[in-house]
Amino acid sequence: MRIPFLQPRRRDYALEPLRITDSPAVSVLHREDFVRPWTDGEFAALLEQDTVFGYAARETGQGGKPPVGFVLARLAAGEGEILTVAVARSHRRQGLGWQLMDAVLRELHAQRAEALFLEVDETNVAAIALYRRLGFREVGKRPDYYKSPDRGPTGALVMRRDLR
Repeated sequence: MRIPFLQPRRRDYALEPLRITDSPAVSVLHREDFVRPWTDGEFAALLEQDTVFGYAARETGQGGKPPVGFVLARLAAGEGEILTVAVARSHRRQGLGWQLMDAVLRELHAQRAEALFLEVDETNVAAIALYRRLGFREVGKRPDYYKSPDRGPTGALVMRRDLR
């Protein structure tokens, strides 16, 4: 028997532009899932570039706390690229990845971009399912692209979504 008032509440998130000052916090998030995580200096250097933009997600009412998810993208010559995206493990399965990707798609639409590309580890089933639901299709593969000491090498799927 399910008691309605004991169901976990769905979390709400506020998305805002990613700032250079978010670099240390997003570096910590990046460390949760990437074998070769980026440093806060690498994030800061990317965010200083005119072609790079991103969004940070914070739990509503938690504006002073570090982001619980982020996406970093680049737009050049009419094509967008997802550089990296991460959601804290404790905030997954809340639709946050979708919200972050949607924010990038909206920005690229406003900038009249032609397409959006990304690479994803071929073993990341959840991310691949999300990208397919968002209209991405596989257009290439890079064998042995990711190196992991515990899993060995895995391939990267190159995916594309046309925006026009």
